Formats: sequence, C-alpha cells, structure tokens
Amino acid sequence: MTSHPTVGVEEEFLLIDPQRGEPIARNRQVAASAAAHGVDLQLELTSCQVETTTAVMDSSSALRSELTRLRRIATEAAAANGAQLLAAALPPTVPHKFPVTPTARYRRIAHRFGMIAHEQGICGCHVHVAVPDREAAIHVSNWLRPWLHVLLALTANSAIYRNTDSGYASFRSVLWSRWPSSGPPPYFDSAAQYDAAVAMLERAGAALDDGMIYWDVRPSANFPTVEVRVSDVPATVAETVLLATLIRAGVMTAMTAHDGGESAPRLADCQLRAAHWKAARDGLDGDGIDLLGDQSTVPVRELLDRFVDTVRPALVALGDYEMARGELGRVVAEGNGAMRQRRAWRRRGEIEDVISELAAAVVGD
Repeated sequence: MTSHPTVGVEEEFLLIDPQRGEPIARNRQVAASAAAHGVDLQLELTSCQVETTTAVMDSSSALRSELTRLRRIATEAAAANGAQLLAAALPPTVPHKFPVTPTARYRRIAHRFGMIAHEQGICGCHVHVAVPDREAAIHVSNWLRPWLHVLLALTANSAIYRNTDSGYASFRSVLWSRWPSSGPPPYFDSAAQYDAAVAMLERAGAALDDGMIYWDVRPSANFPTVEVRVSDVPATVAETVLLATLIRAGVMTAMTAHDGGESAPRLADCQLRAAHWKAARDGLDGDGIDLLGDQSTVPVRELLDRFVDTVRPALVALGDYEMARGELGRVVAEGNGAMRQRRAWRRRGEIEDVISELAAAVVGD
C-alpha cells in the first residue's frame, strides 16, 4: 500500500450534436447508457454535460488507464444516443442558452442566479488529493495559491467560443468568475475561518450550500481531500495525468513545508486576480506574473519549470519526475487544448475543424 497521498480526478465533458456542433441536451440518456457498462456518469448543471469520476488512485499509470477507460465508455455512450463527447471547457458553438438539468437543486440554482446558470456549458477538471485533515487542506490551499494561475495556463482549453476566437486561451475561467464564490480563494488562517467565510456566503445567498463554493482550491465538501478546481478540462488524457501528478506533488510539497514550520506567502487578492486573468488571456504560449518574485511578467513555460523544480523531491518520491518532465515538454512542443483549437480555427475559420480536432483528442494522446 502506498505511503503517498492518493489522488482522484473528475472530468466534465460536453455533449454536442454531431451534425450541427451545438450542445445537445441528452445527459440523462448518455448516463443511462454508460451505466449499462458499469460507469456512473454524473449529471451537471446543464443537460449538455456529463462528468466522469475516477476511483481513488495511487499511481499515475493507474490514473492514465482509468481516465482512458472512462473517456472511452462516455464517448461510446454519447454516440449510442446521437451525441458526440468533447473534452472542451466551453462549446465552440452554442445556442442562446442551455437547458438546466431538471433536478430540484439545479432548479434552485437557476432561479437564484439567473442567466449566470443558463449560460454555462462550462467544463472543468477537479483533482482531489488526500490530506490528513481539514487544517492540512487549508495550509495546502494557502501554499498552492501562487501557483494556481500557472496550472490554469497549462490546461487552457476554451479559446474558441460562439463561433469565434474569444481572445482568451481559457475563456471558461472568465465566464466562471461571474459566480460570487469562484476564483482564487482568500488566505485562511484556519479551517474555522474558512467555515465562517462559507457561512457568510450562504447567509448572503451567494451560495446555496458548501457544494457551491467554487474557489479554485478548497477543502472538499464530501471527501478527506483538498480539491483543486482551477483548470479547464484538458484536451487529452495525458494532459490530465500531468495536471493531477503536478498537483499531487504540490500537495506533498506543501505538507512537507507545513511540517517544517514554513508559512505560505500572504499574497493580496488583487495580485492573484491579475495573475489569473493574464493566465486566462495568454495561456501556455504567453507570459505569466511571477507572484513569488518581483511581480514581473515572465514566460509561463519558465514558471512551469520553476514549479516542477519546486516539487521535484515529491515527483521523485512518486517515481513520476521523468514522466512529468517528458509530458510537460511534449505539451509545450505540441500545444495544449487552446493552442490546438486555434490551429484548427486558423486553417479555414470553420468550426467543424475545431470540433474534429477536439473529438480526436478525447481518447487520443
């Protein structure tokens, strides 16, 4: 049995009409088909989305196999119901609004938050890493705050939206920021302080429950984990494995720092917001803000190298250092989801090319 923290991943996917390319409201039918093959797909806020959930994993190789299996079955279930599964953080082409999945909770969210809820179809990737307790989760959250924007740039996968280039590598994060409990979290001194902030948001009606705390990293509401929610759903399994491995190593590094009595830096919220905006705007092939240095802008790829260097002891302990270095090099060379989308879009300016590129990547490399 591993002595390292376990990891689990949730990936959200779009269902689109194979002919028109628009989101299609068939998540219940697709989930029923997947269930017949032993996969429990979760229904998301809009009925054009489904979510896969891995089992608890203790190695990157096992995680890769599980993610591939889940994507394959979800893709086949979609096809069996006249839909196509896309790993894209936003639909490249959309109708005016999306129908909300008709559950009591989702209806309450739609009633309370109006058009914010109806104009979704937003797909992210959530990585859970086991921690000893909620106080540990708070420390890990504080430690990860300066690095979250780098992970967002790495996984950006929502450049094309409403039949045009949005001008952002991750337009998902821009739309998602409209929720009052989204974005980089505050610095918390304790789990009690975190709970007080959540209670305030619920009293104000800014969140119906703790499941609507959408901060980019948070103590999980349901599991003994810290949950990192900053990223777009990656285009490929390999990118999701890389993301989860880097986060797992980051959690381990944060816990080592905590055990050594180190405190995480107290960065101002405005610094984090600026860094996240720039990461969303520029993506992997642009510049990011050096939050732990002089606040200057440097290439995101340099910031990623620094993060890998910072968490290298944890990656080595996991046996994943060479894999992480190799996969990071490949993503930098070949491009992430946003870069794939833009290359396809610039060929002819046709949305069909973008959809074909994304569809090919779902279970590919």
